[in-house]
Amino acid sequence: MPVNPFARILNEKRAPETPEAAIKAAATLYHAWFTGLMLHLTLRKGAEVAGKWTFRLFRRQHLEKFKSSFDKLGLTHLPDAVAAAQYHYLSNSVGGVEVEFIPESDTKAWVHFCHPRWMFQGTALCGLPVEVSRGFLEGWYGHNGVSLNNPRLGFVCVSEDMTGQYGLAGYFKEFGRELAPDERLQFAPGETAPPFDPGKAPGLDATSWPPARLIKANRNYAMEYIKTGLNELCALIGPAEARDIAGHAAALIGRQFYRELQSLMGLAEEDDSPAAFARFMERMAGAQDDKLSWEEKDGALFLHLDGWRLMRGRENVPHEAYEAWVRLWEGCLAVHNRFLKLETIARQDYGDPHTVLRIRAVNGNRANPA
Repeated sequence: MPVNPFARILNEKRAPETPEAAIKAAATLYHAWFTGLMLHLTLRKGAEVAGKWTFRLFRRQHLEKFKSSFDKLGLTHLPDAVAAAQYHYLSNSVGGVEVEFIPESDTKAWVHFCHPRWMFQGTALCGLPVEVSRGFLEGWYGHNGVSLNNPRLGFVCVSEDMTGQYGLAGYFKEFGRELAPDERLQFAPGETAPPFDPGKAPGLDATSWPPARLIKANRNYAMEYIKTGLNELCALIGPAEARDIAGHAAALIGRQFYRELQSLMGLAEEDDSPAAFARFMERMAGAQDDKLSWEEKDGALFLHLDGWRLMRGRENVPHEAYEAWVRLWEGCLAVHNRFLKLETIARQDYGDPHTVLRIRAVNGNRANPA
């Protein structure tokens, strides 16, 4: 039985063609891209670089999100160790992650991320090195005490995924002295997390978190990893190489998941025309809180996109991040109809009022008319 109290809502099947179904499709796509990017970066650049990337990604997210979300969840009245564990339980549960919260005392509280692991979706767990896990542990978990202004608070990891243990598990502990920087994250693989008691787990007000909000939160959770991850990858290895690696992963993910996305949105019976792909893109844009319209002109089909929600609020986004992102849709189109190509005609990240994408048949090949 799932321990995530929101799992039923997130996993239940929504009727095709509903906004919720499209939002679930967007969450599926970005989740897959994040997992695929971790794998592809490890393949291309090695375990050390992949670990550095997850450190940068999670440290930036921690600095931007932890304290503000911590306050919103109403945890400020709790002892720091308990509050930190509750935060990770609540915030990850809302994102659709199976996690347990196990309080032991005012100075010690456990979290256990259960299998199957959201972050290492499917068989990806078999291809990712432990450096990826160590990177996000150091980037996020090792910084909780700093963010809470408690130099005695640390995190002790007792189980890791890549080592064949029982998921990611550990506890926040307030020690009897201030911790040195290299003591804020510790490892004790001989310890075992106590049993989970759902009755002791915190909950969120159902009236404040109706199903529609939970589904959007799950989408936001997946998109945030790509939003931060693309920017940090550009900073770590340079924009051009980041575009090549992230873009190649995106193109593969678009190809691999297009049929699943169609099915989720009730589009599985569509033909392979440009107009059918435009309808797919229109729903995917709406699922990301963007607006897309389309028109046929001069033997081609033009998609007009207003907004780029993925990078909303982020300043100085490298142009290469957009170029990697658009390859998601190139990958989807390659499966929809391999004789069609997607071209960028105008770009909002260049200052144009709209992003304009053109779908046209490759010269000399046949494609069904719109």
